[in-house]
Amino acid sequence: MLKIAIIGCGTIANSAHIPAYLANPDNEIAYFCDIIPERAEEAVAKYGCGRAVADYRDILNDDSLDAVSVCTPNDVHAPIAIDFLQAGKHVLCEKPAARTYDEALAMQKACHESGKILNIGVVNRFREGVNRVKKLIDAGELGEVYQVYASFRSHRSIPGLGGAFTTKKIAGGGVLIDWGVHFLDLVMYCTGDPVPRSVSGQTHCKLGRDISAYTYTDMWAGPPVPGGTYDVDDFVTAIIKTAGPTFTLNGAWAQNIGHEEMYIDFLGTKAGVRLNYFEPFTLFAAKDGALTETAFTYSAGTEMKDYFQNEIDAFLRSAQSGEKLPSHIDTVIITAKIMQAIYDSSETGREVVF
Repeated sequence: MLKIAIIGCGTIANSAHIPAYLANPDNEIAYFCDIIPERAEEAVAKYGCGRAVADYRDILNDDSLDAVSVCTPNDVHAPIAIDFLQAGKHVLCEKPAARTYDEALAMQKACHESGKILNIGVVNRFREGVNRVKKLIDAGELGEVYQVYASFRSHRSIPGLGGAFTTKKIAGGGVLIDWGVHFLDLVMYCTGDPVPRSVSGQTHCKLGRDISAYTYTDMWAGPPVPGGTYDVDDFVTAIIKTAGPTFTLNGAWAQNIGHEEMYIDFLGTKAGVRLNYFEPFTLFAAKDGALTETAFTYSAGTEMKDYFQNEIDAFLRSAQSGEKLPSHIDTVIITAKIMQAIYDSSETGREVVF
């Protein structure tokens, strides 16, 4: 029976991590921690377990504590994860690993030195549809996968404009580090985590500059903050050359096109796949002189219901056995390296060659 602490009691903790831990019989939530004490206290009352604490440092040296979920803003991912690793605890840290590649490297170093597990919340690696696509690619059904295109574009849905999501000092970036991390990591996972060779990218911070005048369709991280900060990317485009396929992407929190496009195209020499985000996928191929389309669907609710549970179950299993999961920092660090290169390429106006 593992004892767990939830560090940060906001949206992702309450909607995903906590319910998944409660559904697994191999753990007990010992602490809810949040710098806003009322949040931690509300969690104790709501879930009927654990103890509320305001400062995670107060529980670092609790020898009975086995592992933690870090569900905080990006700017404290690295220090909190490193502190718990050095205190001998296993860590599941929400995505992105950190604001910068250097911070992610420091987390990886602490993981190696401590001998403890550090998994990152790249939850797509635990999704039904994603793993079906990976199996098709691994089995050679697509032939040589030579090109992958990812689109994560929305009309006008900058989250919490003026708040933590749009403040680079806190978040580290905008749509790339928020949505792009999921799409890039998904592509890396399905194609076998190929070694990146070079990156050329461009980011834009355009549509939310005038916070009071920004017209939007969605503001899912809270209402606009008048006089707040907006210094992150709301659009990104990039080309990534790897030892395997070439990746291209376009991502937008906000664009002046009123259509959402959330999909990934895997192009192979024998077949291709369009994977719609959180939806079934289609395999396009040719057989006996005819073109074919095969739609893959699953049991109702599978895609949305199980992936966080799968992630938490796997984390608990790895904490007990030492199993190295696909979401381990040693794998996910490659995505952090690519995202950093996109930002660096945009800033310098040059291709980044590894």
